[in-house]
Amino acid sequence: SSPVSPTVPSPSPPPTLSLIVSHSNGLCPISKPSLPPTWADMDECEYELHDCQPSQQCVNTPGGFHCQCPDGYRKIGTECVDVDECRYRYCQHRCVNSPGSFSCQCQSGFQLASNNRSCVGKRHPPCPPRELLVGSWLSVRGEGAPLSPSTGQGRLDIDECSYSSYLCQFQCVNEPGRFSCACPEGYQLLGTRLCQDINECETGTHQCSSESQNCVNFHGSYRCVEKNRCLEPYVQVSDNRCLCPASTPLCREQPSSIVHRYMSITADRSVPSDIFQIQATSIYPGAYNTFQIRSGNEQGDFYIRQMNNLSAMLVLARPLSGPREFVLDLEMVTMNTLMSYRSSSVLRLTVFVGAHSF
Repeated sequence: SSPVSPTVPSPSPPPTLSLIVSHSNGLCPISKPSLPPTWADMDECEYELHDCQPSQQCVNTPGGFHCQCPDGYRKIGTECVDVDECRYRYCQHRCVNSPGSFSCQCQSGFQLASNNRSCVGKRHPPCPPRELLVGSWLSVRGEGAPLSPSTGQGRLDIDECSYSSYLCQFQCVNEPGRFSCACPEGYQLLGTRLCQDINECETGTHQCSSESQNCVNFHGSYRCVEKNRCLEPYVQVSDNRCLCPASTPLCREQPSSIVHRYMSITADRSVPSDIFQIQATSIYPGAYNTFQIRSGNEQGDFYIRQMNNLSAMLVLARPLSGPREFVLDLEMVTMNTLMSYRSSSVLRLTVFVGAHSF
C-alpha cells in the first residue's frame, strides 16, 4: 500500500507509555521507552502506529511507513496471500506448496539433485550375476538370455517415459537407449524438457500483411488483426485508437474513445489472478473515475478491482481451458457532479487463452 504519513505530534513533552501488571507484592508500573522528540523520525512500526494488516510487514521510512508482503506472498486487495509456486512447474517430479515457500519431491528410485528441483536416479546396488544395468539398457547375461527385437543383442531398452510423467513438460518420446522431449505445434524446446512459445511476430514466420494488418502473438499461435478497426461513427486517430467526434450526434450516447489492446494467458491458471491493469491517462480537477466491464463477461469469468481514482485491475475469477478468445470492453466513467459532467472511454481488450498450461 502507499506510504501514509502520521499526524505530527504536538510540541508538548513526549508522553510515557505504561502498563500495569500483577506482581507478588502488588501492582507496579512497567514503563515502555518514551516516544521520540517531534523533530526526529517516528518509527510507526515500532510503536504500532501503522495500519498494516496482520498478514503484512510494516517497513519504516523517513516521515512515514509502508506495508509489504513477506517473501513467498503477494498482495491481493489488502491482504497478503501465499504464492503457489507449484503452478510455475519449478519441480521436475512433484511440487509441494507450503505457506510462503515450496519443496520438491521425487518419485521412488530418484533423489533430489543439488539444485533441490531436479531428480536424478539413485545409485543401484550391484546387479545379480545374470544381469547388469547400464544406462538406459538392461543387459541380460547367461545362457538362454532373450535377444532385443530391435538390436538382436542380449540387452533390452528401458522405457524411461513409462517410469515418470514428469520427465517432460508436454510429451516424452522413448528412443533406443535414451528418451527425448517433444513440444506441441507453436512451441519449441527450452533446454531439454520445457516448452516455450514461438513468437511468430518476432521471428517473421507469420502470414500477416505488413500494409494493412498487425501481428499479435499469443501462446501457441498468432493472429492477424486489421490496423484500422474503427467502425462508424468512430474515426481512427492513431494505431489501435478510435475517437467518436463530439460534433457527431450519434456520439452523444457513446464512449468518447475506444482503444484496442491484446494479451495472452495460459490455460488453467490459478485464481484469483491479476492479469491486466487499467490506468487513466488524464486527470480532471474535481472529477472521479469508476471502472467496470461493459461487455464480454456474460459468464462472470473476470471482475474489476478498483485500486484508486486513476487505476483498476482486471482479475481472472475462474480457471479457463483453451484455446479460447474473449473480447472485453473495459469502461472508465469520469464524473463531476458539481459541473454535471460525465464521459466515458473504453479499452477493448482481446484475451487469448492458450491450449496448454505453459
